[in-house]
Amino acid sequence: MQIVRPSVCGFRRLFPIIMLALAFAPWSHAQAPAPAPAPAPTPAPAPAPPAGQQPSDQATPDSGGPANDTGVIALPKKKDNTEAPPPAPTAPKFKNPEGTAPFSLRVEVPEVTLDVGVLIEKTGQFVPGLQPGNFRVYEDGKVQNVIGFKRVEAPITALLLCEFASTNYHFVYDMRNAAYAFVQQLRPQDYVAMMTFDMRTQIVTDFTQDKQQIVQAINTLTIPGFRETNLFDALYEAEDRLSRIEGRKYIIVIASGRDTFSKLTFDKILQKVKSTPNVTIFTVSTGGGMRAITEGRGGIRGSMRDMDYLQADNEMKTFASVTGGMWFNPRFVGEMPDIFKAINQSIRSKYQLVYHPTNAKQDGTYRKLRVELVDNEGRPLLITDEKHKALKYEIITREGYRARQEVE
Repeated sequence: MQIVRPSVCGFRRLFPIIMLALAFAPWSHAQAPAPAPAPAPTPAPAPAPPAGQQPSDQATPDSGGPANDTGVIALPKKKDNTEAPPPAPTAPKFKNPEGTAPFSLRVEVPEVTLDVGVLIEKTGQFVPGLQPGNFRVYEDGKVQNVIGFKRVEAPITALLLCEFASTNYHFVYDMRNAAYAFVQQLRPQDYVAMMTFDMRTQIVTDFTQDKQQIVQAINTLTIPGFRETNLFDALYEAEDRLSRIEGRKYIIVIASGRDTFSKLTFDKILQKVKSTPNVTIFTVSTGGGMRAITEGRGGIRGSMRDMDYLQADNEMKTFASVTGGMWFNPRFVGEMPDIFKAINQSIRSKYQLVYHPTNAKQDGTYRKLRVELVDNEGRPLLITDEKHKALKYEIITREGYRARQEVE
């Protein structure tokens, strides 16, 4: 057998090719020797996120542990807040101190409503067509600024307060005739009640719109039981009852005006009349015919009786004047229709003025009122008839009012 040996020359030719193949061949990890374990490198601190960007929620892996292979999370870019307008400032909230109850603050501006009637003195006719500029209101001598004005003509709410005592038949007769005349002036929308008094008060009929019910109540007043005429106590009770009813009210007092046995004094009842709001009193004195016949007969008894009736007239007139009403002292039955016609016109046809008083204190003091009529130039208003003759007129309104008492 013959053995073939490679020649040296042939190996030398192949050596460069073998070395070139080994240079480009991939190294095998399995064949590479395992390197010595190196110490774990200290992780570098994460860079701070840019302004306006939230930090990544990927935590840095523990030393030697597997790293997350999800890659970097791309966070959405937020809108630039500088482009949006700043939010509106919120109202500051008041927080009560601990242990205190919540409270609120309310400021009340006082307002006065004044009813004014303008009547011709001779005929009692209402004067229409007046304008706001024709009225000048004084409170305690100071001019007030009228902010509201209108003419009102509305149904009425009235209390008929009649003296029913056995002093003299002429007084009962006059009272019944006056009450009948008043009922004849009523309209279907009016509310009227009737109350009588002698030693005590008695409600004959409650508020009703039925005129026949009032007429039947008057027919029952035939024989009185007592002689006492407690006018002050009866008027106080009437004022107290009407104060519970809202709106404008009226009291028609038909009486002699004498007070014989009341618990209240004149000063007390006058204070009650002044302090009760929205109540106007009209008074009609009875017994005028009998007084005209017997007046001035002389003697101590006659003189004392005359003085009593003069004082009674003054009291009846005062009750009417301080509330903006009217007082009448008829002597004949035929005067009754005209009297209650004038009362009816005064009640239904009025000018209503509203103003905020310059004295806004709520101190419970009494404020005096005065109303004047002026023309466009500020001079006293002149009212004439068809023949251009000046007519005297009467301004009917309250003499004053009592301010509200501030609650402490």
